Amino acid sequence: MNKRFAATSILVALGLTACSDVQVENQPRNQVQEYQVQKSSAAEASAVAGGLTQTQLQQLGDTLAVTYRIVTNIPDEQCNKALADGRCFVAEIDFVPGVNLASHDWAIYFSQMRPVQSIEGNEFTITHIKGDLYRISPTAAFTGFNQGVKKTLRFRSELWQLAETDAMPNYYLAAEHLAPVLIASTQVSQDTETRLELRPYVESYTDMVKQYRRTETDKLVPADAKQLFITNQSVSENAALAVNTIIPTPQKVQLHSSDKSVSLTSGIKLEYQKDNPDQPAQVAAALARLARLGVAESTRGLAVKLVSQDGAEGSYRLDVQQSGIVIAASDAAGYSYALSSLASLLDVQNLNVNAMTIEDRPRYPFRGMHIDVARNFHSKQLILDLLDQMAAYKLNKLHLHMADDEGWRLEIDGLPELTDIGSKRCHDLEENTCLLPQLGSGPFADASVNGFYSKQDYINIVKYAEARQIQVIPSMDMPGHSRAAIKSMELRFRKLQAQEVEGTTNTQVQVVASVDKPSSNAVKSLDTGARQLQVEGKNTAAEQYLLSDPKDTTVYSSVQYYNDNTLNVCMESTYHFVEKVIDEIAKLHQAAGQPLTRYHIGADETAGAWKQSPQCLAFIAQNDKGVKSVDELGAYFIERISTMLAAKGIEVAGWSDGMSHVRPENMPAKVQSNIWDVIAYKGYEHANRQVNYGWDVVLSNPEVLYFDFPYEADPKEHGYYWAGRATNSHKVFSFMPDNLAANAEQWTDIQNQPFEADDRIKLDETGKKISGPIEKGKSFSGLQGQLWSESVRSDDTAEYMIFPRLLMLAERAWHQAAWEVPYQYQGALYNQSSGAFTLAMRNEQAKDWQQLANTLGHKEFIKLDKAGIDYRVPTVGAEIRDGKLFANIAYPGLKLEYRSLNGQWQTYQAGQAVIAPIEIRALAADGIRKGRSLIVN
Repeated sequence: MNKRFAATSILVALGLTACSDVQVENQPRNQVQEYQVQKSSAAEASAVAGGLTQTQLQQLGDTLAVTYRIVTNIPDEQCNKALADGRCFVAEIDFVPGVNLASHDWAIYFSQMRPVQSIEGNEFTITHIKGDLYRISPTAAFTGFNQGVKKTLRFRSELWQLAETDAMPNYYLAAEHLAPVLIASTQVSQDTETRLELRPYVESYTDMVKQYRRTETDKLVPADAKQLFITNQSVSENAALAVNTIIPTPQKVQLHSSDKSVSLTSGIKLEYQKDNPDQPAQVAAALARLARLGVAESTRGLAVKLVSQDGAEGSYRLDVQQSGIVIAASDAAGYSYALSSLASLLDVQNLNVNAMTIEDRPRYPFRGMHIDVARNFHSKQLILDLLDQMAAYKLNKLHLHMADDEGWRLEIDGLPELTDIGSKRCHDLEENTCLLPQLGSGPFADASVNGFYSKQDYINIVKYAEARQIQVIPSMDMPGHSRAAIKSMELRFRKLQAQEVEGTTNTQVQVVASVDKPSSNAVKSLDTGARQLQVEGKNTAAEQYLLSDPKDTTVYSSVQYYNDNTLNVCMESTYHFVEKVIDEIAKLHQAAGQPLTRYHIGADETAGAWKQSPQCLAFIAQNDKGVKSVDELGAYFIERISTMLAAKGIEVAGWSDGMSHVRPENMPAKVQSNIWDVIAYKGYEHANRQVNYGWDVVLSNPEVLYFDFPYEADPKEHGYYWAGRATNSHKVFSFMPDNLAANAEQWTDIQNQPFEADDRIKLDETGKKISGPIEKGKSFSGLQGQLWSESVRSDDTAEYMIFPRLLMLAERAWHQAAWEVPYQYQGALYNQSSGAFTLAMRNEQAKDWQQLANTLGHKEFIKLDKAGIDYRVPTVGAEIRDGKLFANIAYPGLKLEYRSLNGQWQTYQAGQAVIAPIEIRALAADGIRKGRSLIVN
């Protein structure tokens, strides 16, 4: 075979041949950016595509008014009874064009979170591309767009859509040989007063039965103003409760005064230990927070002496007297935590505190926060700001999720494709320049949801965390949720394969986009070249980090509707890749001064892959690893990677579902498992089983610790909701983590129905134990809050979702409340009437919440304001009685405003005469940012 001919055919198929590219720069966001076409077709691109010009496409995108609505979530007779338990919803998309257009040579691409089952009408088709990406195309029956004349596309999708934020933004138009055009009406905007994301293309829900009820048995009551007014009556305003309160609550506080006799108005003067030259740097971050609150270091300040004491990690003693402050601790964390407690005592309007002595230590060694920057990218500054607040509230683990199906977010030395391709999504259906658009990312690679951390960025993050006594636990999800890595390595394979066939392995090749060209052409050409090299007995460098078997014909679908997102665990190149990535990340940690000692592999949600992979069939037929079936491959991968990590001195961590498949005897001695099982659906069983293995079990239960879930039962609230639709800060506070099953006495399931939790010993029909209680002497290692970012597009939204829930995460991770139901090691049955959570315990819980709610409203939120944190300002409870307005709020101390519809905002006063309907809202503690308003009828 002529190598020159083979290589040329490969390069042409990939769009790699030398050419001059046309690139349009400095255009508005609805114009093309970074979109390249060959010079020979540039005129064509600017002229016509089947009669459609770029100008016409742009005009349509600029003027097409799109409206998305949920008609009903109640299944009708046309729902596919064989799918999703027969549940589907009906949605409509209205198109009102601002121009006339007769052409059929265009398509609209959009993200739809649930699989489309069927459509009504004959003018459009909807085609599933991949994941949540769909294409709307005109049919032969399409009669054209006429200016101002509405066309409606009605369709059915699986399950339900219960939140307005489910309707993803950034629909775009595409046509062959033309640059894609964003449909302007589908872009999100930001409310200038609330800083909340707005979706003007989504029609508001108006029928809570048809549009918001999940099923016929759904008892969840929407959190309108009337319902919130009832809920908020559990707290009342009492600013005095905040005076001596610290978040998280210390173990022991002894008050010596009540007149706030200790003044910090002149600042503080640190007296460091002479035998610890690193001490100033170790507490610098805690001192910086005090300075931000008004207590800076000063030669005239109150003396703060640091001394040593024996104690557990992070423990401290804080003695505050008029004559000075003494902090005793055994490590840097203890000194920093003591200074954080001092900051928590402060009221920024009055820098005096009471004399007191505090003795404190953490409840759990693991107090963590997870943030997903893979689905949608988030800035380095957000991570640094998050680390500041984690340190302020004594959290000590940052789980940084940097790779998933939708993106790879960390520069890896030697594998540039991971960020060149895997860090961005754009309209390139062959994925030669980027991944496919997902999650409403739109057609352009420069969108804010795209991006990655450079090596130096990551080193800076780890250094920043280390200075705040926080361990960074990196995570690149595998073997499932790995599409970004897989596609990046497939491109690397194609590029290197082309170079090897060409015989010029050192040639620099530039990839340019092709439009709607069947990728099979490239694959066929590469197969031809690869076969020729194999005939010659050559092993190719292109295969070194390949993660997929091109001959695998397995048909599967992941939870996110991908059929190509799982690493092939039977290929040695997969393990070369994983080891390469881990080694490079370890180098970055070493450079940052925090050795990599724990790595989270993910290990979750592999969905039926590998069954028809020739590589796996051959491996199963002949291996010395004890793997006898495809069903054992996932466990084999986890066990092998865990062993590899242990050999490097790195502890393995993973999610509980994947970790449940391994053979514990094949795992290292030190293993972390994050429990993400729903308690209402027997989630305590995995937790109990895995802690009994002797593993470090970190509770991450979604209905209480997933901060991407809505705060309240309101379709306007942001977030996913598959395990809960009302995860407010009070629910996080109420969590009894040491006794998961006991939460059945105080919580309901996702449909607000009571549930029963039984963690007594259960046997199967053969007498084998299948579940049971925690063994005496075993306990959970800690808690972790999670922010997944599928629907979280901006840093402002991320902060809204995390705060103030993070403060209550810290409360439960640091402090064990007296009202928590003790664990019963013999096992117990819990339900709404089992009585373990006594009336006295409930009253103590309510008393503690009253104190913390007032502390948040009167003292803590202003500190978040000063740090620039866009925490959620709560929606307000209100009712009109006898023509007078009465309102309340979850966090007493925040100011309220009301107005007649479209009138001027006025300060709320109880009993003010009003005429319904009125609108009411709360203000942030600094009075600048506003909360989302509710209507009161």
